[in-house]
Amino acid sequence: MLGASAAAIGFASGLGELVGYSMRYVFGKLTDRTRQYWPMTILGYILDVLAVPALALVGENGWIWACGLLIVQRMGKAIKKPAKDTIMSFAASQEGAGKSFAIQELLDQIGAFLGPVLLYLLMLVRTEADTLTVYARYFALLLIPGSVTIALLLVTWRKFPNPEQFEPAPKEYVPFRMKKEFVLYIAGISLFAFGFMDYALIIMHVSKVYTGLAAGLSETASLVTTGNLPLLYAGAMLVDALSALVFGMLYDKMGVKVLVLSTLISAPFGICVFYFHSEAALLLGIVLWGIGMGAQESILKAVVTNMVPKDSRATGYGIFECAYGVFWFLGSWLMGVLYEVSIPLMAAVSVAAQLAAIPFYLASARSAGKPRSA
Repeated sequence: MLGASAAAIGFASGLGELVGYSMRYVFGKLTDRTRQYWPMTILGYILDVLAVPALALVGENGWIWACGLLIVQRMGKAIKKPAKDTIMSFAASQEGAGKSFAIQELLDQIGAFLGPVLLYLLMLVRTEADTLTVYARYFALLLIPGSVTIALLLVTWRKFPNPEQFEPAPKEYVPFRMKKEFVLYIAGISLFAFGFMDYALIIMHVSKVYTGLAAGLSETASLVTTGNLPLLYAGAMLVDALSALVFGMLYDKMGVKVLVLSTLISAPFGICVFYFHSEAALLLGIVLWGIGMGAQESILKAVVTNMVPKDSRATGYGIFECAYGVFWFLGSWLMGVLYEVSIPLMAAVSVAAQLAAIPFYLASARSAGKPRSA
């Protein structure tokens, strides 16, 4: 809506992920060194929740400013994520890594579901305001839940000031080493990230093909309209939440086999969304994309918890998420370019890259010697 091209969207969203993930290694190392889990988490959240409402200030054709705010928001994620995931891993030692990260993702995606639904309701009651103005008002309203988030974090910090005490201390210090199973696992998740498209590219395609925003591409569809776009994202987030819960709990019982299964199920989403021009295929593709998102947010983190020692876990998460972000950036950029060259080729590259990750997952599990260590 702000005038960005497909290549610009692919580059900007990928660059945001690159910044958001590559800097996590730096902040992971810093978190392990300082043990300041809560301060790092809260600082990152402050940047995160302020950058999003600031989108309300971006005017017409202001896509460059919007991209800048996206990168600021991703930097907030880079600061908070290693510390937050490490806090989660300490608590997970009590309940099981897969189950714990699945519950976290479920709660996370409840918010991601309610947010777009709120936007949809606001768009229903709009009067003379245009769509861009409605979006601006919506982003401004997000300052309220953002402020509540910070308040809840401060309360939790006061109640549980030493989260590392949830997990028993190891008998001896175990330094972080890049073991073979970890290297293989990083290779697998990098391929998966390369092929897993950012939702920004999906929604741009939907806007062009299904809502008639690009003249001559398609007639306006009955279910997919400009006003319904937030509901599509909300639906994807709902699928994300449910799949995270299911696959996360299955991981605690079945190990890496669940990661292989979730990858096989979600990989064809690009074919459904971009190759077939039907509402049924689009909705199926978004469901498959949501399954992939939910599985990766629960299982991928749980594997790291089982693979990396407690004293260096933030560093392990930093390496994991840095590699993931670099390849997400490269993949998003390439997909944006291929979109304007050949959509079938773009979909094929996406599916092939995700499926290529499976042998590395299996090799990592064999190297570790037991499935649950992946």
